[in-house]
Amino acid sequence: MAKSSSPKKPAARVRPAAAPSPSKPEKRRFWLTYPTRLITKPVIWQLSQKFPVVFNVRQASVTEEMGILCLELEAPRTDVKAAIAWLEKQGVKVEPVEINVIES
Repeated sequence: MAKSSSPKKPAARVRPAAAPSPSKPEKRRFWLTYPTRLITKPVIWQLSQKFPVVFNVRQASVTEEMGILCLELEAPRTDVKAAIAWLEKQGVKVEPVEINVIES
């Protein structure tokens, strides 16, 4: 009598934990502080033309002397870093938002 062979189940594949992909978009928020000379310049528009980032203005306060803006950027980490470096080169002070605010 011959043994009947049943199909074997494929072995489960175990995937190693993936490192964050440098091309995966991330959302980060930053406080931008504009000097007087840049208040009337279209800095955020220029940023959007130079870098493949999606931006969202979360909060802004502009006076004749200074502009403060909370900007959310969504892009791969390398693009966000390049955009921040460009902003700083223009004279904008860039600081990460440390506190998470509950959104409604």
